[in-house]
Amino acid sequence: MFVFAGIFFDGKVLELDLLLKSIIAFVIFCLVSSAIYLINDLVDVEKDRLHPTKKNRPLASGALSPRVAKIAAVLLLAISLPAAFLLRFEFGLTATLYALTTILYSFWLKHIVIIDVMTLAAGFVLRVYGGAVVVQVARFSPWLYVCTTLLSLFIVINKRRHELVLLTDGANGHRASLEEYSIPFLDEMTSLVTATALVCYSFYTFTAPNLPPNHAMMLTIPFVMYGIFRYLYLIHSKNLGGAPEDIVLGDRPLLLTLFLWGLVCGLAIYADRLF
Repeated sequence: MFVFAGIFFDGKVLELDLLLKSIIAFVIFCLVSSAIYLINDLVDVEKDRLHPTKKNRPLASGALSPRVAKIAAVLLLAISLPAAFLLRFEFGLTATLYALTTILYSFWLKHIVIIDVMTLAAGFVLRVYGGAVVVQVARFSPWLYVCTTLLSLFIVINKRRHELVLLTDGANGHRASLEEYSIPFLDEMTSLVTATALVCYSFYTFTAPNLPPNHAMMLTIPFVMYGIFRYLYLIHSKNLGGAPEDIVLGDRPLLLTLFLWGLVCGLAIYADRLF
């Protein structure tokens, strides 16, 4: 979804040649991130075996051979990074920077408090930037980069919170940086990021140059508010938060909110071309 933000919000999703480039960029990022996940799981395999849920991952459970995982990671990067440069040179640089940053995260940065969550959030921003570069967006608002950063921090901070709650006294044994966090501290970070994200998104809806002058995009603000509040409800009342994709895909109200938000956004941006 983050890769397609550039073409969608720049109003070019109806241009099939650019849409095809975005789809290729999406596939390339899938390959790169898959390689990084393999590398990360290879590094953490012993710790994952002590984790309540991560012990079921292919490497930790023994279902996947470390040798096969290493070969697959190398092949995925050897295929995806050259393909990224062939698609567009700037996109290749973005994909390479993403790979290097996340590899550094796997070996070092994830052990540094605060830097760990900021590094993960940067990965989402690079996805958005890569998607924007590959279609050469002309009117992509900088506010969306800020919103992406804040939304990513919101997700990652609450993932850390879930790990802290799940692992309790054994948190430090799984990830060194978890010893530096506390539930109250993470909740304060969430409050700050949530409030800032809502303000920034609201500013985007009526200041971005590519949006319709009737400010119809402001109709999407309630969906964003409800989506964030629903996510917080699932984290604090249902003790979820470990896998963001499971939260979104497993909760019908949140999934419906995401769909309606996308629908209203699409109508606001593309209504004059469709009707």
